[in-house]
Amino acid sequence: TPTVQELLSVNNARMDQQEEHLLNTGRAVQALVAQVSELTSQLQQLRSPAAPPTPLSPPPLTNTEHLPEPRLPTPELYAGEPKLCRAFLTKCSMFFSLQPRTFATESSKVALVLTLLSGRAALWGTAVWENQHPCCSSFLALSEEMKRVFDRAVVGREAARMLTDLRQGNRSVSDYSIEFRTLAADGTSSCMGWLIVFKGKYSLWIYPLIWMDSLIWRSELTPGYSNVISFARTPWHLISLPVQYLPPRIRTHAGGRESVGGLEDFVFTVVRLLSGGVLLEKSSSTTLLPVRLQWAAAFHNCLALVDSGAEGKFMDFDFAHHLHIPVVPLTHKITVNALNGQALPDITHTTGPVTLVTSGNHLESITLLLTLSPLAPIVLGHPWLVQHNPRVDRGHDSVSAWSDSCYASCLVSACSSVSCSLLQNESVNLSNVPKEYRDLKEVFSKSRAASLPPHRPYDCAIDLVPGTSPPKGKLYSLSAPEREAMEKYISDSLAAGFIRPSSSPAGAGFFFVGKKDGSLRPCIDYRGLNNITVKNTYPLPLMSSAFERLQGASVFTKLDLRNAYHLVRIRKGDEWKTAFNTPRGHFEYQVMPFGL
Repeated sequence: TPTVQELLSVNNARMDQQEEHLLNTGRAVQALVAQVSELTSQLQQLRSPAAPPTPLSPPPLTNTEHLPEPRLPTPELYAGEPKLCRAFLTKCSMFFSLQPRTFATESSKVALVLTLLSGRAALWGTAVWENQHPCCSSFLALSEEMKRVFDRAVVGREAARMLTDLRQGNRSVSDYSIEFRTLAADGTSSCMGWLIVFKGKYSLWIYPLIWMDSLIWRSELTPGYSNVISFARTPWHLISLPVQYLPPRIRTHAGGRESVGGLEDFVFTVVRLLSGGVLLEKSSSTTLLPVRLQWAAAFHNCLALVDSGAEGKFMDFDFAHHLHIPVVPLTHKITVNALNGQALPDITHTTGPVTLVTSGNHLESITLLLTLSPLAPIVLGHPWLVQHNPRVDRGHDSVSAWSDSCYASCLVSACSSVSCSLLQNESVNLSNVPKEYRDLKEVFSKSRAASLPPHRPYDCAIDLVPGTSPPKGKLYSLSAPEREAMEKYISDSLAAGFIRPSSSPAGAGFFFVGKKDGSLRPCIDYRGLNNITVKNTYPLPLMSSAFERLQGASVFTKLDLRNAYHLVRIRKGDEWKTAFNTPRGHFEYQVMPFGL
């Protein structure tokens, strides 16, 4: 008996023969139709009476029936893709319209459509042809049946629903526009309604580009300070963008048009000069740090521009007004001049003291000069860089290291979810604590245990065996609950200063293990690091010697330290050896981690 494989091979061969037979039949029918059409036209010419000669009348119009039909390539094969069904049928309909004599009958149209099917569509076409399905009677019937079987295009209300849910996301404006117009063509709403929807679904970063494009390509704009300044001082007349939204990177381009005499660079320079006298670098070299502003009982997350060319620390005036940040007038106004000596608006106000949190755990009290800077709500200039001397990772827009003075001041005061004011005014009920232990109040302070401890003589040292280096572990995959726990752990640890972003060549694996209460404990695979660490050979006391000192005692007290491991700092310079990898990024410990 034949095997299943042999039966399948025979079946495939028969299907190939049927498909070839169908193609040959279609070609023969097409040729036959052409011959019949030609004979019919010749017969009509013989039967029609000759017109009497009229030399004075204008020459008769050419009969379009006798013009040769254009030679067109047949439509591409259709393999049954749902989104391409209507496009294929539209091409076939236009093909028949341009060759009416060749495809004068419905059977010829149906035959051509069936010959253009491939794949699963060809299998379907073979079945309906062999079974003489009613859809084979005309091209219109075949089109309706093919739409019912293959077409999954969205039209009407479904297209309108998808259109209202459409977002630009990370796509280019051209890609977003193409999909929008495709869905809008199938919708039923007015053009003005769709225009409002289209402009409302841009990504936020596109709005400054729209304004800048209008500034650069405005028809009456000429390369002169007067015209550019007069237009740059006007509001964003095209759109209204909240000033707290700053694009992660504003990239400029000419939109496919040629730049006229370096006008683009000129306009960007003038606009930046008008933004409070802060001359920003080209967008490709700017660094935007995520920061957190705290004042009174309020806070706000935004982006700060780090600019070594700015001679101060600035905040946009409208930005401060929008967030209701306290404003203090200056005793003496500050005069600002551009690089070319042109006078710019004077600075007359400053913010009250606010707390600026950078990189999760760097806290400082700061006052910012208020100016007009709509493209950068916060600008950290040269004085801020000199004060903190940060090591900025421009590739990831983050700070990987701070100056020594920051570790003694800005980073020590970092805390997680506890307000900094609670560190000094923490009230603890000691009524149930024996008086012999009340002097240990600060040792068991919850807020102090959640902050970065100072360096001490007994910091945890990590001495490596000579000639070795910490290995790089693998990145563990995390489940959804584990990823959520990881995000919380990283955020809290960054805020407390226990960890910081790392550029270390080492990187241990990060994962979780379950606790008895069902919660998750973060673990780091330091086995490779432990294997190359010089062991501490200091002798431990014997158990018998320890118990001898307890003889005769009847009362025992157990003291459990809060965050015991995190109360000990890693020796300065050894932090890079504790680096670990997570799906969120690369970090290193400043305190003693578990598993070391």
